[in-house]
Amino acid sequence: MKIALVDSGIGLLPAATALRNLRPDADLVISCDPEGMPWGPRTPADLTEHALACARAAAAHRPDVLVVACNTATVHALDALRAELEPGIPVIGTVPAIKPAARAGGRVAIWATPATTGSAYQRGLIAEFGGEAEITEVPCPGLADAVEQADEAAMARTIAAAAALTPAGTTEIVLGCTHYELVADRIRAAVAATADPALTLHGSAGAVAAQALRRVPTESLARAGTGTLTVLLTGRPGPLPAAAAGYPEGRALLAAAGATETVTATV
Repeated sequence: MKIALVDSGIGLLPAATALRNLRPDADLVISCDPEGMPWGPRTPADLTEHALACARAAAAHRPDVLVVACNTATVHALDALRAELEPGIPVIGTVPAIKPAARAGGRVAIWATPATTGSAYQRGLIAEFGGEAEITEVPCPGLADAVEQADEAAMARTIAAAAALTPAGTTEIVLGCTHYELVADRIRAAVAATADPALTLHGSAGAVAAQALRRVPTESLARAGTGTLTVLLTGRPGPLPAAAAGYPEGRALLAAAGATETVTATV
């Protein structure tokens, strides 16, 4: 069984780790775009072209399913990716976990990139699943880039700025960018003084991984892989980005692949 994941950068690590936890034998293909990132400031058409290029590179490895492990790319490029790849390769998007966060009807903050915050896509999810919850959209400019670079000072600054926009008494925070799941503990600490003591953070990685496995054809699901990790950087074989080793998810993938520092892709 082989599963591909696409993102501009290391935001795909949480979903890849969740897949590895569910199926340690799964062969993973990671396709990111260091030469084209960040995707957020690009026009929807330009972003779509970059996402398609990464998906095509991954598709050449004949995965059983492809995960778009990026909220912004899901907003702007999911239809184009599905139009090109399906039905041969099922394409799974990443949806902010607004539905489970809003279920209790509390005070919900959605942390997301500026490109996703206020988008018709996110507003539609709020209208459909927000229910009686009090929802605040919190734009987080620069946070995904800071996480991507493992820039400690920038992460502290951008998380603090978003925490300042998060209403007091918030009971749930939706991590509306896959990169943010890599710094969930830092986000929790930043809002601890003003948030509800029972604050819950909601990421998408677990749900996305489960949905990806549901879409794998039955015959492939029953066929054990060998747990390989293939890395593509803007379409070319390369090592897992160095910043990945700065996060537990990246280190777990490296360890599972039998490496200590980097994993070099195979073709």
